[in-house]
Amino acid sequence: MKIAIYPGTFDPVTNGHFDLIRRAASMFDHLVVGVAESPSKHTMFSLQERVHLLQQVCQDIENVTVKGFSGLLVDFATNNQATILIRGLRTTMDFEYEFGLTTMYRRLKPELESLFLTPSEEFAFLSSTLVREVAIHGGDVTNFVPEFVHRAIIEKQGYTS
Repeated sequence: MKIAIYPGTFDPVTNGHFDLIRRAASMFDHLVVGVAESPSKHTMFSLQERVHLLQQVCQDIENVTVKGFSGLLVDFATNNQATILIRGLRTTMDFEYEFGLTTMYRRLKPELESLFLTPSEEFAFLSSTLVREVAIHGGDVTNFVPEFVHRAIIEKQGYTS
């Protein structure tokens, strides 16, 4: 059974993330979406909130499990018997960053292979950071996130749009 892991902070989960989740899930027997705690980042949503939002996003995809984690990604992959690491690449800067991480992961867990997926064209510009910045300033992010994520952002930010 081929198990892949798609890790990230997903703060917030975007339509681009969902696109990659859906596509990766079709390639493997099981996909674990790993929601990283990331204490060094100032997240809009808590780990529990991000896990809950992703569980809602993935509820109709039978071979996807969403789990929160802290610590090393390679340990999380090992604990979930994952042998494939899914990463999304939007830009060449993403590639340079991910290439460095992949080299480190390979040193720590040689049997963990990395698979890079590019977003569908309509999501190529989309990042959680960009969505979060627009939302913080009261901008409309309706077209960038699932509807229930949009409602959660509105509730978290205390505005209406």
